[in-house]
Amino acid sequence: MKKVLDTLFKGVEILIAFFLAVMIVLVFMNVAFRYLFSKGFAWSEEIARLCFIYLVYLGSIGAMRDNQHLIIDSILSRVPLIAQRLIYFLVQAGVIWLMVILTRGSWMLMVQNLRDRWVATHFPTFLVYASGLITGIAIGIIALTNIVRLIVMKIPVAELLKIRDSADVDQMQESIQ
Repeated sequence: MKKVLDTLFKGVEILIAFFLAVMIVLVFMNVAFRYLFSKGFAWSEEIARLCFIYLVYLGSIGAMRDNQHLIIDSILSRVPLIAQRLIYFLVQAGVIWLMVILTRGSWMLMVQNLRDRWVATHFPTFLVYASGLITGIAIGIIALTNIVRLIVMKIPVAELLKIRDSADVDQMQESIQ
């Protein structure tokens, strides 16, 4: 199962790289054409915008999987283990609740904009809201998996968060200097 998930998230990383490359090429091409020929492509702005939206949303899925979102682990590492487990559970439950709201709202906006099209590319506008749907479902599943790992598999919070102790942080800072 872990191998399948790793392959899936490797695909997400490839998609992120693809969207970034397309966005860079289109924006550079548009700037160059506007500078050289005083005329750009309207369609390239719409595609670059869509690439940026998916880049951000897919990046947040990857960050959630790797526990790279903003976490105040300095407080968590100083409380007793039972409090760590409770706080971690509440945070993950809150994430699931917020992802339900995001998914529901994105779905409603997708349905509301099914017939709308962008002006230059004629792409359906619901593609923008589909990114929220994908992100909400993926992050909700990751948070649910984190809760299962905490309660059923009894994995310590420090391992789930990969909390670094101060010696690791000091060693990293020394290697940077």
